[in-house]
Amino acid sequence: MLSDQQGLQVTGATEEALGFYHTGLQAFNLYSGDPLAPLQQATEAAPQFAMAYLLQAGLCAVATEPAANVAAQNFLLAARDLPMNEREESLFAALEKLIMGYWTSAAESLDFHCARYPHDLVALQCGHLVDFYRANSRDLRDRLARALPHWSAEIPGYSLLLGMYAFGLEECGDYGSAEEYGHSAIELEPFDCWAHHAVAHVLEMTGRPEVGIQWMESREPFWAGEENFFKVHNWWHRALYHLDLDEPDEALAIYDGPIRSGRSNMALDMVDASALLWRLAISGTDPGGRWKELAEAWEQHADGRLYPFNDWHAVMSYLGAGQEDRVEDIANSLRAGRDNEAEVSHWGWKTGLPLVEGFTAFWHGDFMKAVEHLHSARYIANTFGGSHAQRDIIDWTLAEAAIRSGRRHLAEAFTNERLALKPDSRINQSFVARAGALPDPG
Repeated sequence: MLSDQQGLQVTGATEEALGFYHTGLQAFNLYSGDPLAPLQQATEAAPQFAMAYLLQAGLCAVATEPAANVAAQNFLLAARDLPMNEREESLFAALEKLIMGYWTSAAESLDFHCARYPHDLVALQCGHLVDFYRANSRDLRDRLARALPHWSAEIPGYSLLLGMYAFGLEECGDYGSAEEYGHSAIELEPFDCWAHHAVAHVLEMTGRPEVGIQWMESREPFWAGEENFFKVHNWWHRALYHLDLDEPDEALAIYDGPIRSGRSNMALDMVDASALLWRLAISGTDPGGRWKELAEAWEQHADGRLYPFNDWHAVMSYLGAGQEDRVEDIANSLRAGRDNEAEVSHWGWKTGLPLVEGFTAFWHGDFMKAVEHLHSARYIANTFGGSHAQRDIIDWTLAEAAIRSGRRHLAEAFTNERLALKPDSRINQSFVARAGALPDPG
C-alpha cells in the first residue's frame, strides 16, 4: 500500500493519484492555488482513494459557507462505502461531526485522532482551523504542542506545524514565543501563511503598528500573490495598523484596493471587509455606496444557521446598507436555533444574537442599549469565531457607544481599558480624549 509524504498509508491510491493528492494538499497547506482541482484529478485517477475524498470534505467543511457545507456532505457520502484503514475511518468520523454542526465534538475527536496519528497533516491542519473557528485558544496552541515532538525538519511539512503553533501561542498571549516560532517557520518556508499571519497578530496585539507595516511591506511578495488565500486577510491586518496610527484614508484605500477591488464573495474575505468598513464608519469615514455592494455580496453566504460569526458580520453590512429586513431575518434565524441541539445553533442563540442586537442598537443610535448588549457579549464572544484581533471590534464599538451615550464615567472606563492594552495607539488616545471631554456628571 502506498504512503503519503509523512509516511502514513493511504487506501486506494495509485502513484498517479497520489501525485495529484500531494499537489492539492500543498495548496491547502500554503493556502495558495486551488486545492480541489488536483484532488478531483486524484479521485478520477483512483476512484477508491479515500483520503482524496476526505481532504476535499475537510476543505469544504472549514469554509463556513452553506454551499461548501453541502459539498462537504457529498464528499463524505462518496467516501462512506470505500475501503478505509483505521486512520481514515477516524478522520471520517470527526469530519462527519463537523458538517453536522458539532464543532467541539469534532475538535475533541481530532484531539484523540492526532494523538494517535501525530503525522496526519490533514487532521492537524483541519483541527487547527476548527479550533480557530470555535475560538479555542488553548487547543490552537496545544494541538500542535502535542504533535511537534514527533516531528523533525526532515519530515515534509514540519515548518507548517511551527507556523500553526506560532499562531496558537499568539492567541494564548505568549507573544515573544509566537514571534520566535513564526520567524523560524518562515526561514524554512517563506510562503508559510500561518507563520506570517502569527507575526502580524503579534505586532497588532503588542501595539507596534509601524513595525507591522514594515513587516507586511518587506514580505509582500510572499503573501499578496493573486492565488494566495490569505491575501485579503493580510491586507486587513495592514489596514488595522493604519487605523491604530489614526490614518483612516490609508485604511480606506486598502479597502477599495486589495480588499474589495476583486469583489470576492468568499465568506472569509467578506468578514474582513465588513469589519474594516464598520470600524471606518463608526470612526467618522463615510462609506458611501460601499455598504450596498458588500451587502449584496453577503446575500448567499449568511443564513443564520451555519456559522453565526459570519452572520454577525453580514449584519454589519445590512445595517450600513439600510437593509433592515435582512437584519431581522438573520436575528429571527438565530432566535429559531434556540431549541436546536447542534452546537452551532447554541452559538447563534447565546452569542451571535446579543452581538447582532448590540450592533443594531448602536447603528440606530440607542447607545445605552448597545453598551448593555456588548458589555455582556464580549465576555462570551470567544465561544465562537475568529481571533482576538477580529473580536476587538466588539470592544471598539462598545467604547464608541459609551462615548456617544454621553455617560462620562462609562466612556472613561471602557476607553481607559483599551489604552491600558495599547498605550501608544493613536486611536485609543483619541478615545480617551473624547471620553474626558464629556461633561462631568458631578
